[in-house]
Amino acid sequence: MKDELRRILKELQEKIGLFGRLLSVKEKEEQIHKLQLKMSEAGFWDNAQEAKKVITQLKNAKETVESWRRVAEKISEEKELLEICEDKDLPEVEKDISFLEKELNNLEFKVLLSDRFDSSNAIVEINSGAGGTEACDWASMLFRMYSRWAEEKKFRITVLNELKGEEAGIKNVTFVVEGEFAYGFLKAEKGVHRLVRISPFDANKRRHTSFASVDVIPEISQDIEIEIKPEELKIDTFRSSGAGGQHVNVTDSAVRITHVPTGIIVTCQNERSQYQNKQRALAVLKAKLYEQEKNKQKENIEKISGEKKKIEWGSQIRSYILHPYLLVKDHRTGCEDSNASAVLSGKIDKFIYEYLKYLKSQND
Repeated sequence: MKDELRRILKELQEKIGLFGRLLSVKEKEEQIHKLQLKMSEAGFWDNAQEAKKVITQLKNAKETVESWRRVAEKISEEKELLEICEDKDLPEVEKDISFLEKELNNLEFKVLLSDRFDSSNAIVEINSGAGGTEACDWASMLFRMYSRWAEEKKFRITVLNELKGEEAGIKNVTFVVEGEFAYGFLKAEKGVHRLVRISPFDANKRRHTSFASVDVIPEISQDIEIEIKPEELKIDTFRSSGAGGQHVNVTDSAVRITHVPTGIIVTCQNERSQYQNKQRALAVLKAKLYEQEKNKQKENIEKISGEKKKIEWGSQIRSYILHPYLLVKDHRTGCEDSNASAVLSGKIDKFIYEYLKYLKSQND
């Protein structure tokens, strides 16, 4: 039994060593030291916004380093204990090792969410595709799914723009998900989603297939330099039909910004004032321009952002089948779940986790 426990501990030590490199623990320790020095400087609290950003960076770096160090030290302790313990004590060591394996699984999420913008808020856009009213209804179902998921995570959702379908559902909706690692999680959802069901809009109760696309980009912080020239912007204002109470019905508070060189269009009508909507729209435009520039710098754009596909049959990343059987299947990872109702109610962590593991294996 001792030999088997030695083997497991050796594997755990190799794994924690790999995690240390992937999490850049040494670099984060240096970052912690620099941030602590910055906090001790005179006038640090004069700029509350900047101070808050530094404190958040320090907190995240400390949490990562301390989590890794705690597990690494415990593995070393267990290796030493195993060599001196008697056979009657082995079940206790085995119990400790089982706990360590769970701790390593938790730490793995930090490894999977260690890319530059993973900790950022997410800007999500859902567009209905082929299928008319069916597709609009499907887009609204997806929006409900992500809303429930965010609610479970204690994340905040702010709708920036929403265009209703002619009969039901939504043609498109853009919203921000605010929470730690929101983008890191939701980047797994980028792509075309396919629904198969008996149509509630068909009097003959026939089976229909609907499509909707989901685009996810990180909300870019102010310290990322993206040049947006005022002369390259076309700004239109109009009367909002979104949230905000009676105020939106009497003023042209909604804003649509077109970035002429790229053709990117961003609309925001959620905020109460035209100024607030403009600032929100500019923030989304900045994020989209950064994403575009990042892709241009890659030698192989298809490998990074995926081939540009139509929102229709054959291009889906995930299928949700409600008839003739119940099944949700991710076509990238093969992950499946027969409890389609739970998935559509926001239980999508299983698919996100499997995709993050898949993504990490593709990049390693």
